[in-house]
Amino acid sequence: MENVESFRLCVRACDPAYVGRLKHFAERQAAYLAVPPDEGTPLAPTPKIAYFCAEYGVHNSLPIYSGGLGILAGDHLKSASDMNLPLTAIGLLYRYGFFRQHVNHEGWQEETYNDLFESELALSPVLREDGSRLTVSVHIRGREVVCQAWLAKVGRISLYLLDTNVPENSEVDRLITGHLYGGDSETRIVQEKVLGIGGVRLLRAIGFEPDVYHLNEGHAGFSTLELAYEFLLRNPDKNFADAIEAVRKQCVFTTHTPVAAGNDTFEPGLLLECFSQEYLQALKISNSEFLALGRANLADDKEYFGMTPLAIRMCRSSNGVSEKHGHVSRGLWLKMFPGLSDARQYRSLR
Repeated sequence: MENVESFRLCVRACDPAYVGRLKHFAERQAAYLAVPPDEGTPLAPTPKIAYFCAEYGVHNSLPIYSGGLGILAGDHLKSASDMNLPLTAIGLLYRYGFFRQHVNHEGWQEETYNDLFESELALSPVLREDGSRLTVSVHIRGREVVCQAWLAKVGRISLYLLDTNVPENSEVDRLITGHLYGGDSETRIVQEKVLGIGGVRLLRAIGFEPDVYHLNEGHAGFSTLELAYEFLLRNPDKNFADAIEAVRKQCVFTTHTPVAAGNDTFEPGLLLECFSQEYLQALKISNSEFLALGRANLADDKEYFGMTPLAIRMCRSSNGVSEKHGHVSRGLWLKMFPGLSDARQYRSLR
């Protein structure tokens, strides 16, 4: 609206046909949004879903996506809205989004980044009852990093986006959510901590208690650790194996990348630097047990920590995005299940 000349708005406001169409659209939209979520029946209630993804392609005015994963996630939210599912989505608000591509006169690609906070975004700050900003914190690199939340409405669906660009954080921590798929491996680790661990904490802060946690790609795998952390806080007499059993009942995973190189992996020493010993002690696991959660080959203690193996181990079911992709993924991760035939793997990774 700020980019539309006031004279043009006045002309449109005096056009009865235009005003009538606008009123009709507003009434249809209000009726669409007024329908409460489908909660099913007492005998077959519709499960409440928390949907985690690193990117969402909802609209080009919100450039926090780079390609197929984001577009699919955005379509999931739109479909969930039309189906009236009780789904809440969690993601990150990247200050500079993903780069815009240009091709110069010599035929070379040039990238530019725009500061989203200088744009007019269809986002609302998430507030507490007293009117203050709702925030959650995540322990990163030896300090507490504060994350504020934004709300984007995708039809009937609420998409919550966390961002670390707040005055309480140091400049380096403010840039954790600076770029989508930017930075080095350490940046990716801490981004995924904000998404997974911070995302679960945000759900608690807004009072949403899911029945199912859907991890859309491995970037959100650390959410399973936070769920295990919560379980052990509630059940101090239990161990991590008990926590895994409880977490697996709540979580499902969708893998998207059909080649090993496209799945996030992290050097073990670097990963341990990004997690506090207090957190791992609260999970009741050693460093080696933690690193084993992300290894496809448990016999190789030098293997990098993979987010996809972590998600497969911590979720009750794993699926691909097509029949062919499921077949490729079964072969890709069959090594995680020694002695399991490919035929049985069809049922195990479905």
